[in-house]
Amino acid sequence: MSGMTILSGLLGVFAGMASMQLWYKWQKRKFYKKAEHEAEARAKAILNEAELKRKEQEVALRTRMLEVETEIEERMAEVKRAEREVLKERRALQEEKESVRMKENELDAIRKRLEALETKKRAQIDEAIEAIQKSASMTKEEARRYILRKTEEQSKADIAAIVRKYEKTAREEAQKRANYILAQATTRYAGEFAGERLINVVTLPSDEHKGRIIGKEGRNIKTLEMLLGVDIVIDETPATILVSSFNLYRRAIATRVIELLVEDGRIHPGRIEEVHEKVLEEFEQKTYEIGENILIEMGLFPMHEELVKLLGRLKYRASYGQNALAHTLEVARLARVMAAEMGGDEKLAMRAGLLHDIGKALTQEMGGSHVEIGADLCRRYNEHPTVINAIYAHHGHEEPDSVESAAVCAADTLSAARPGARREVLESFAKRVREIEAVALEKEGVERAYAINAGREIRVFVDAGKIDDNEAVLLSKEIARDIENRAQYPGEVKVNVIRETRAISYAK
Repeated sequence: MSGMTILSGLLGVFAGMASMQLWYKWQKRKFYKKAEHEAEARAKAILNEAELKRKEQEVALRTRMLEVETEIEERMAEVKRAEREVLKERRALQEEKESVRMKENELDAIRKRLEALETKKRAQIDEAIEAIQKSASMTKEEARRYILRKTEEQSKADIAAIVRKYEKTAREEAQKRANYILAQATTRYAGEFAGERLINVVTLPSDEHKGRIIGKEGRNIKTLEMLLGVDIVIDETPATILVSSFNLYRRAIATRVIELLVEDGRIHPGRIEEVHEKVLEEFEQKTYEIGENILIEMGLFPMHEELVKLLGRLKYRASYGQNALAHTLEVARLARVMAAEMGGDEKLAMRAGLLHDIGKALTQEMGGSHVEIGADLCRRYNEHPTVINAIYAHHGHEEPDSVESAAVCAADTLSAARPGARREVLESFAKRVREIEAVALEKEGVERAYAINAGREIRVFVDAGKIDDNEAVLLSKEIARDIENRAQYPGEVKVNVIRETRAISYAK
């Protein structure tokens, strides 16, 4: 009995082991099957991802091909325009040659008539001599001298009249020709120059961002233009907007604000004001770093931090189209070399050259002469008397009292007179725009004034607590009248007086 029990127990053990082995094999097959499904799913995901990347690359390639085709078409259009211009110039040259040939023919005819008249005149003189000789009892030589004297007097009067006539004609023709040449040059290069000097281009990720920058009912773009003091141009150019202003510093800030807003994606009046404040702080720091790096490079430390900041600010200022910082560095280096050659203090000459135009960093905000502003700044921050003398002397307000001042004056003249360094047109335009802004800013109750649209429009923001709606109307007329009397400008200037009331509360 016990043997049977043991046998049955052993059989049970073997059966359990067999069932365990079967269960293990079943679990193993199940695991492998699951792993196989997961591997297939991952393989499909990888294939799908590769397909998506391939399609994205195809789209990017097609887009680039379209851009290249568009660029080629634009270049071909430019070539065709250039060909048309060349043909037009050739036709004009041919017409001019034809005109010259006709004038030569006219001159030949006139010369022949003059020769005939000269022959006739000699014959008439001979006849007159004989007549006078007979009637006045003169010798032939006396009669000849009398006739020649009278003829000379008459000829001088005739020649003077002819000379005056042809001088007047020559001046008129020269003026017409000069005006034509200037008009052609202006037509060809003014647009390119204005774009280069007065416009920043901001590239957008897509055209959808144009609508977001404009905002509902134009709220965003109005806020941007009011805060930044620039003109924002949104046209049909794909994924591109233009920031236009004569003030380089203001334009650079506006460009940075728009780029940050587009990058962030949140574009609304509140966010615009926040970003504007941050960018202002960023630019203050940036201008200080620019000035600091220049002083480190030239070995001119120490210098008051306000002067360092204003030195960096010159990067965003132009004088007659010449970048003020580039001009300043050029003058400083030239002055150092000249002072060294003349036995002066190189460091002092370089410092005076670096600060000779420092007042230009503030003229767009303060107005007035950059010489007086610069001298006052350097005097306030205890700069060397030679530096102050160089500031006055480089515009002839004082005589140079040292080798270093004389070197700065000479270096300033060399830098400004270098061919292509300066453009008078831009400076006169900027001066006109500043004059228009200054007229508005001197009125009571005016907080800010921005000239936009190439100086054809001015936006004046007033304190709503001091100016009511009726006074705003009168103020716009008064500013327009003062601009007419005090500023020089082509066409007309539109005066916009903007009165805004803002109420702010905080929920705590």
